[in-house]
Amino acid sequence: MNYSGVREAEAVVVGAGQAGLAAAFHLRRTGYEPDRDFFVLDHAPRPGGAWQFRWPTLTYGKVHGMHALPGMELTGADPGRPAAEVIGAYFDAYERAFGLRVHRPVDVRSVRDGAGGRLLVETSEGTYATRALVNATGTWERPFWPRLPGQADFRGRQLHSSGYRGPRDFTGQHVVVVGGGTSAVQQLLEIAEVAAETTWVTRRPPRFREGPFDEQRGRAAVALVEDRVRRGLPPRSVVSVTGLPMTEAMRRARERGVLVRRPMFDRVTETGVHWADGVRDDGVTGVAADTILYATGFRPALGHLAPLRLREPGGGIRLEGTRAVRDPRVHLVGYGPSASTVGANRAGRAAVRDIRRLLRPVVPTAA
Repeated sequence: MNYSGVREAEAVVVGAGQAGLAAAFHLRRTGYEPDRDFFVLDHAPRPGGAWQFRWPTLTYGKVHGMHALPGMELTGADPGRPAAEVIGAYFDAYERAFGLRVHRPVDVRSVRDGAGGRLLVETSEGTYATRALVNATGTWERPFWPRLPGQADFRGRQLHSSGYRGPRDFTGQHVVVVGGGTSAVQQLLEIAEVAAETTWVTRRPPRFREGPFDEQRGRAAVALVEDRVRRGLPPRSVVSVTGLPMTEAMRRARERGVLVRRPMFDRVTETGVHWADGVRDDGVTGVAADTILYATGFRPALGHLAPLRLREPGGGIRLEGTRAVRDPRVHLVGYGPSASTVGANRAGRAAVRDIRRLLRPVVPTAA
């Protein structure tokens, strides 16, 4: 089928973070040629996926569980260097080493049905007609802001963790940090070194884990997320099933009274936050705040897939492996059970394996 002014492809990969690059690697290894048989489109301005946007004081040595991309290890990294720089340089070297020819910055606006069984991927650089789509858009572009009573009345600053650039902005302030994930704890510990006072609040009591996160624990965590995805429910955050890894820095912070969790407040006031029933033995019902930092996570960036109507009544996209149940041409990697660096690698490989079956006859495997 010929399309006027449209580029044809066997596969299009949307997103060049860990999952997208892993899929592109396996497509090329299978024998598909970049910029001929498949195209990799990325919205970010440079290599590095979401890592390029991490705050400068998050050094590589503080990163938990960064897993190497397939076919190329990350070696000799300076643990004191910002993670954004280390991983950005690694991804850049990886793209060049395997000739993945990532197109950026490209905004993918929509994916819809086309003629001849193809999908039309409409982008800022034109339209692609593809037989298969690997969606690896992650979550970074959809920070989740909770809606809370009184937010509009607060006279201080309200900030999402995606906009956090380091602790200096909080020197001498009273800061409320909202959220129970890894980023919330990392940012809380940094801010506590310079702030006048910090308060940490979460909706549910945080669950800390001691010791290594072994294979058995990993399988159990993945199984919980997979179950939700199979039922068409939105995937939960990784930390909700793995727990927070207890580090020496976190132990020291707990001893100093920094890592003491308060329950979620009932409302925001003009000058801080308020609990209807109090949160301390002394009956204190509120705290003053100069800044409220919402480290409340992200949601999958899937709006461009809306024309395909992939969502289930439960709000999520039901998958079999990485394949969307409602459209076998579409694979989601870095979503649900594959939203970790090691999971993203495996998902990229699994997606390409399925795509090869979909696109028979198979392109000859490269030597």
